[in-house]
Formats: sequence, structure tokens, C-alpha cells
Amino acid sequence: MTAATNATRGANIPALERASNVTWADWLELFAGANAASLSHGEIAAIALTRMPTALENPEWWAQMATIAFEQHAGIRRPGQSADGTYRVSASRTITGDRDTAIERWAELALDTDFLGAERSEPRRSRTDKRTFWRSNLTGLGKLEVAAAAKDDTKIIVTISHDGLPAESDVERWRAFWKEQLARFPSAF
Repeated sequence: MTAATNATRGANIPALERASNVTWADWLELFAGANAASLSHGEIAAIALTRMPTALENPEWWAQMATIAFEQHAGIRRPGQSADGTYRVSASRTITGDRDTAIERWAELALDTDFLGAERSEPRRSRTDKRTFWRSNLTGLGKLEVAAAAKDDTKIIVTISHDGLPAESDVERWRAFWKEQLARFPSAF
């Protein structure tokens, strides 16, 4: 599959520039000076973290974004590709309701779902103060995470994340599948 057919978005350079107050050209100069193309993902992220403003919220997250953007720029990684070489895809939908009810509904839908012929492991559920989760693995095709989080007092965002796809050619097929699954959700609970 060529890059033109992979609709996975690459790093958002303008957002990185605004958050870090560092231009993309300056990021590239920093990485070139450190010979970052020959470094590991963690080593590049450590370099990026040194340039993040101390007042920036979540500087580690922004350092990861800068690292991924550089890796994509340098041809080390494709959009949607993880550091381990596998691919990831996600889809989300905003609905009205409760996050716990949304995950319960997902669990019911998943029982009747053919995951494109893939075998699914026994699901696991968990909950934090902000999100409710349903997780499972697909044999040979990575892991799934369905998360529901409050957007405001009445709306929630349900996100399906699929990590560990073995090939870029899998991305768009699974993206379409996850969008179809989210469409099965009612708009309100």
C-alpha cells in the first residue's frame, strides 16, 4: 500500500510548533545536530523533551509527538506506524449517555461481531476516574482497546484503538470496519 492510500494522519506540525514555541525548521536542525536518524525512538524523545517549555502541560506527550513527526519526516516511520514497526488505527464517535453503559453496550455488540474472521481473546474490562475500558486481543492482528470518556455532562466519546497490525495494507480495511462498528451504537443510551 502506498502512502497516498493510507489515510492515517501524520503528526500535526502546526500544533507542535504552537505548543513548543519551536518552529519545525528548528526541530529539524536540533535533530540533525544530534544525528537523531541513527538513534532509537527513546533517545530521540529525550532530545525533544529538552526543548519543551517547562510550563507546557504534558511535555512528555509533546516530546513523543515531536519524535514521531521527525521519524515520519526522516522516513524511519510511516503515519500510523508504531515504534515496533506495527501499525495502529483508531476511530471514535460522540454519543449521549454514560461511559459505563457505553462499554456495557459495546461488550454486548462484541459478542455478535465477526472481527473480519480473526479470533478474539477473552475480553478484559477496567475503569479509571476518567475512562471505562474494554480490551481484547486478535490472534496475529494485535490488540483492541475500546474506551469511553465523558466529553461533558451528557456526551461521551467512544474510541476504538487497534494496535499491532502487522502491515500498512491492513490499516484502511480495519479503519472502515471500526467505523462500521461504531455506527452500530445508538446515538443515545
